[in-house]
Amino acid sequence: MRGLLAACLSLAIAGAPKVFGDEQSTSPYATAADFAKYAMKLREQAMLKVEPQVLIPTSSRPAVQRYPWKMNIVTTVFWVGEEAGGNNPVPNYKSSWDLNWTTNYGGADTPDSSARRNYIPVAFVPKQNPFYVALPYNDVTHGQFKPEAPLVIPWFKQSYTGPGQSVCRNRWIAIRKGNRVCYAQWEDCGPFRTDHFQYVFGNERPKPNLNHGAGLDVSPAVREYLGLAPTDVTDWQFVEVRDVPPGPWRSYGDNNHFVIARRQSEQRVAAGGSGAAKK
Repeated sequence: MRGLLAACLSLAIAGAPKVFGDEQSTSPYATAADFAKYAMKLREQAMLKVEPQVLIPTSSRPAVQRYPWKMNIVTTVFWVGEEAGGNNPVPNYKSSWDLNWTTNYGGADTPDSSARRNYIPVAFVPKQNPFYVALPYNDVTHGQFKPEAPLVIPWFKQSYTGPGQSVCRNRWIAIRKGNRVCYAQWEDCGPFRTDHFQYVFGNERPKPNLNHGAGLDVSPAVREYLGLAPTDVTDWQFVEVRDVPPGPWRSYGDNNHFVIARRQSEQRVAAGGSGAAKK
């Protein structure tokens, strides 16, 4: 700021070299007082042109939360391989994005607590993340993005990989019940709807439905971690991969960002070891 003001004053002086003591001068500043007024005007103009100061937060926490919490959402439990019945009119052998969901998962993700241990079925190790959810929106229909998808999905541009390749699938969310928070990946669409972007990405509430207006389906692993009843109430929000803390949700799955990163790291170490051995 001081340098800028000094420069302005220097320009003013250079533009009026004969203001004082020169009777032949054509300058309008006949006196020192006039020139002082002119210099002050330049100073005020310079201050107006200075860009506003930007304060950089010193805390590691963001000043503005990117994705707000959806509060008090009726939450129900569903699972890979679930059969149709009761208030579940559609079986979950396949998902909105995976025609062979049960096979690719490794089997039916039984919700029976006696057949589960450490958040996974006793009978097999899941090939996909057992911490998963469904939300009532699908960004793809008939192999193409829905017209509103690029406009309403906040991360669409950053996550786009090609026509009809969902940018919602595998997205992480946080689910909160009381003082416990669980993290899971978005792997299916529902409950009941696949078009309610105004709720999923906006400020609307879930629409009425057979499950008391449920707006979130969670897997048995999420249910176990949070201690949920079959129908319960939770809060949820989208989160970035970098904001997902350590926990059991990082342990399994070919679709799990942390499992993928761990495997890649192991492969690099192995490749480096092989190179060293050859030398």
